[in-house]
Amino acid sequence: MPGYQLAQLNIAKMKHGFDAPELTDFVAALDDINALADESPGFVWRLQIDESDATASELFGPDYLVNMSVWKDVESLRDYAFRSAHKDVLMRRNEWFDRMDEAYAVLWWIPAGTIPTLEDAAARLDSLRKLGPTARAFTFKQRFDPE
Repeated sequence: MPGYQLAQLNIAKMKHGFDAPELTDFVAALDDINALADESPGFVWRLQIDESDATASELFGPDYLVNMSVWKDVESLRDYAFRSAHKDVLMRRNEWFDRMDEAYAVLWWIPAGTIPTLEDAAARLDSLRKLGPTARAFTFKQRFDPE
């Protein structure tokens, strides 16, 4: 898909404070999981705040963790998220994060070489929640081509 790259946002509401002992395993895995993303085929960029990960963002509230990244295509992101060591962390998410009744992850196409903003990502998540999957904001299950 020349000319376009895939942006993604996912958020999670922590069951406990970031420094709580219940989150020790998650916090300990962050650097390795981020490094794995950085080295994964198709990875382009990920949000970092204060030269670390994006856990410091409070756009969605103080109890939320934010992950936003850009990938070459949906398949690259899918491979990283569900076919790498990341899936082991993903499988434990119910230990660390509250179940969310509304969409918490969104995908959208951006012109290659651009960096999405958190504000745009939040608007796309809101669009997905209100309208369901569209070309503007979609999911792994219901995807749209960039054209």
